[in-house]
Amino acid sequence: MRGHDVHDYAVTIDWTGDRGTGTSGYRDYDRHHTVSAAGKPTIAGSADPVFRGAPDRWTPEDLLVAALAQCHLLWYLHLAADAGVLVTGYHDQASGSLLIEPDGGGRFTEVVLRPRVTVRRPEHAGRAQALHVEANRLCFIARSVSFPVRHEPITLVEPGTAGAG
Repeated sequence: MRGHDVHDYAVTIDWTGDRGTGTSGYRDYDRHHTVSAAGKPTIAGSADPVFRGAPDRWTPEDLLVAALAQCHLLWYLHLAADAGVLVTGYHDQASGSLLIEPDGGGRFTEVVLRPRVTVRRPEHAGRAQALHVEANRLCFIARSVSFPVRHEPITLVEPGTAGAG
């Protein structure tokens, strides 16, 4: 897809946290909600437990970090396939830092992606490591945020393939 294509995304958010008295007070309602989109599983959402949310539900902050990690993964795999780099494993433990301002608002100061990529061939390790820069440059989500998205990638070679060609 090249050019100036526009793609639209629609989601529905439904608040499900009314305990019968609505927002009569800050402690009188749950932060529970659902996130849905046509044809996709519903996500159970809430606020961070620090803000009276449920710890077993996805928060907007979780979803933002996940979106950045997913976007990087998908671009990375695309670039690896185009470059002939045979990736056989990818695991990321991403994290984000949120700064709460004195007025109660907040902002992310950074997200760090920590992809551990496994490649089949030892000679692909260097190129596999370098592809993270291009994946970050192309990622739609990373290009849309105003904070740094850092990368701490590790490239591993599949065991038993040293010298394999």
